[in-house]
Amino acid sequence: MRILGLTGSIGMGKSTTAKLFAEAGVPVYDADAAVHQLYEGEAAPAIEAAFPGTTAHGRVDRQKLSARVVHDPAAIKQLEQIVHPMLGASRQKFFADAEAAKAPVVVLDIPLLFETGGEKRVDAVVVVSTSPELQRERVLARGTMDEAKLEAIIAKQMPDAEKRKRADFVVDTSHGLEPVRAQITHILAEVVKMPQRRA
Repeated sequence: MRILGLTGSIGMGKSTTAKLFAEAGVPVYDADAAVHQLYEGEAAPAIEAAFPGTTAHGRVDRQKLSARVVHDPAAIKQLEQIVHPMLGASRQKFFADAEAAKAPVVVLDIPLLFETGGEKRVDAVVVVSTSPELQRERVLARGTMDEAKLEAIIAKQMPDAEKRKRADFVVDTSHGLEPVRAQITHILAEVVKMPQRRA
């Protein structure tokens, strides 16, 4: 089984690309969704114990938790120590299910793949990209973010040009869905021929 790491900066079309991989029959592990799931249940008691007042009705209140840890590196580290082992277990279950289903390829959708050294745990990396203009237009069209917040997020992420350089495959989402589908078909044909390279 080959493991593809899927990443890309905000507004590049990564979520859409992940959906198209899933439509092509590829099991997709969504790291963000997995964290959400943990916050809805399993991780809540440990997070409440570490950060009292950040949960309600057995669920993590993401805004309260974010406010508590965002400017405190030690708190972020503590939160990661709670969540990462649980995430690891959910990822192992995903792999086991995919192996059992004899999936030739799986996709790990990880926003901060390079920033967290995740490229060492996959066989090939797919970077989703578009022009800076289209990126800005897409993010601001969501209506949940202003220019300043977008700039702050982009500043935290590895530059797109650097991600493209380190990618095995680059999916350009500038021209609609059909070209992306074609690129995915090509990637799936190529990746099974590649040697396993994950550590």
